[in-house]
Amino acid sequence: MKTHHALALLFLLFAAPLFAADAPALHLLTRYEVGGEGGYDYIRFEPGASRLFVAHGKKVEVLDAATGRKLGEIAPTNGVHGIALAPAQNHGFTTNGTDRSVTMFDLRTLATLKVIKYTGVKPDALEFDPETRRVFVANGDPKLGGDLTVIDAATGDIIATVELGGKLEGMAFDGRGRLFVAAEDRGTVHVVDTRTLAVLAQWPLAPGEEPTGVAIDAVHHRLFLACSNHLLVVLDSDSGRVISTSPIGGGPDGAAFDPTTGRVFTSNREGTLSVVREVTPDEYAPEPPVTTEPGARTVALDERTQRLYLPTANFGAGSRTPVAGSFRVLVVGP
Repeated sequence: MKTHHALALLFLLFAAPLFAADAPALHLLTRYEVGGEGGYDYIRFEPGASRLFVAHGKKVEVLDAATGRKLGEIAPTNGVHGIALAPAQNHGFTTNGTDRSVTMFDLRTLATLKVIKYTGVKPDALEFDPETRRVFVANGDPKLGGDLTVIDAATGDIIATVELGGKLEGMAFDGRGRLFVAAEDRGTVHVVDTRTLAVLAQWPLAPGEEPTGVAIDAVHHRLFLACSNHLLVVLDSDSGRVISTSPIGGGPDGAAFDPTTGRVFTSNREGTLSVVREVTPDEYAPEPPVTTEPGARTVALDERTQRLYLPTANFGAGSRTPVAGSFRVLVVGP
């Protein structure tokens, strides 16, 4: 009887809605005009100081998240892609694709502390793992790279290289010793033990193709992958089983999960922000997308205010080169 009772409680827990269905609608609230030249990539929100770190050309723009006022920059970071923050160590990190390096900087002063070479071919996404106090760098070139560089967040020393293979994109941690890395060209996600650095598995995402953005609900063990064939794929992060798929916009590159509302977001190059709500760990409901602007393909979330930040710029006809002076950050929120 006790076993049956426990199973019944478990069923009720997973069957009942996790989040309120009446979360406020989201809108494009404002634009922070930044200007300058060069391409752009990832954006990172810093909860403690309410700052935005935006990869832009040969530098990282640091903005006040509430006003858009420029607070400083980290430069030079040639061909910058990703930004990771390690607040306990007072360090930040950027991947510099042109130089095949990682810059370690002081979080308070923004001064460069160390340039770490050579991390691999085309260092792109990177994430800080608070549990192991390590920074994991995805080297994304599928022909010459496809590996991870692991860096000590306190010293900036390279600890190891982990061979994975494929065009590596977004990453997420489950908080229990595992890292998930999307392999865009393989339609899979790699699973890595963050403590031993052993490669544990490579899970297929079919029917999803070409995954890029990755987010996670660590509490309910659900991994979200934004795929180029207009699908958000939801995996069981313990087993790799495909739980659900939901339609999303075209050209996704970023993903975020809001644990307060249960909303999963994908930022899409076509100019939309797709929204999918986690009703239960096994049920997902698409919500109306938010119209953003073409090129707004990466995203950062402030969980406290439920605001999302997306960098973009103007482009000439048939071009993906940003028009000089047009770089800006869009602000979406309730």
